[in-house]
Amino acid sequence: MLALRAGGAMTKVLIDCDPGHDDAVALLFAARHLELVGITTVHGNSTLDNTTRNALALLELAGLETAVARGCAGPLVGSATHAEHIHGSSGLDGATLPQPTRQPVAAHAVDFIIDQAERHRGELVLAVIGPQTNLAMALRREPRLAGWLREITVMGGSTTTGNVTPAAEFNIYGDPEAAAAVFASGIPIRMVGLNVTRRTGFAAADVARLRGSGRRVAAVIADLLAFYLERQREAFRLDLAPMHDVCAIIPYVFPELIRYGETFVQVELTGAATRGMTVCDLRSLHPGTTLPARLAKTCNAHVALEADSRLLINRVIETILTYP
Repeated sequence: MLALRAGGAMTKVLIDCDPGHDDAVALLFAARHLELVGITTVHGNSTLDNTTRNALALLELAGLETAVARGCAGPLVGSATHAEHIHGSSGLDGATLPQPTRQPVAAHAVDFIIDQAERHRGELVLAVIGPQTNLAMALRREPRLAGWLREITVMGGSTTTGNVTPAAEFNIYGDPEAAAAVFASGIPIRMVGLNVTRRTGFAAADVARLRGSGRRVAAVIADLLAFYLERQREAFRLDLAPMHDVCAIIPYVFPELIRYGETFVQVELTGAATRGMTVCDLRSLHPGTTLPARLAKTCNAHVALEADSRLLINRVIETILTYP
């Protein structure tokens, strides 16, 4: 059984999310290892109503008490894109979750992010594991926010190919303008994209391990992941249930499990075939490469390059098994 880390101050994290099967696992993982100061919800895998209800239901399931703030229902430009073909009509199909007994806090997610960042100046990590609309709006409302956050960790983008289009990953595609603003904000950024996350997931044997544990929370998560795994097979011919969002949290608990490289990332906004693409200038990772001055860019992100996927998933399973 995993020994939870004790002693010393835990990293303070606020999770901005759109639950979502992988979000669900990320929330439970973070709550066991980090100081979770709050959860904000956003459009994405499902509607804002669904993602907010799902966040509250997951807290109910796990017996956690964390503030949930409801955020933006759509992107800065255009209309919301959802992923019913992956997450089902509720955003968390596959299991029966408890009815939430708590309501979201009165504050909008944008104001909640600003308030928590100011309260925990220089200490707060903002984990953005859905479209980045809430953060972009918060930066518009309070430009000082960029200096208050310790850093942000983003699940989004890819150094290679996308999933919603050949070039774009779902979270970035869901609000490219917001993502472009975030990457240009000057906030220290960790980005973990599909090049790592789609190889890091639960296989059928992992789901069976959870189901066979005899633990209530693990059994519900197993049901969720069985549904998610089947949808991955149908949509992508993938025999894994990818833990995209957990990969954005894991470095603050087990930093040795993901290797990053520093590079420049910009989000494509106008390309007919490439809108929402994260253009990662990987030339910065190759010593001896000389870049013309007009092309040289100041690195603005640490981008995930590879992960110890098997050990990472084992750590996640061990964490889920600490719940009743």
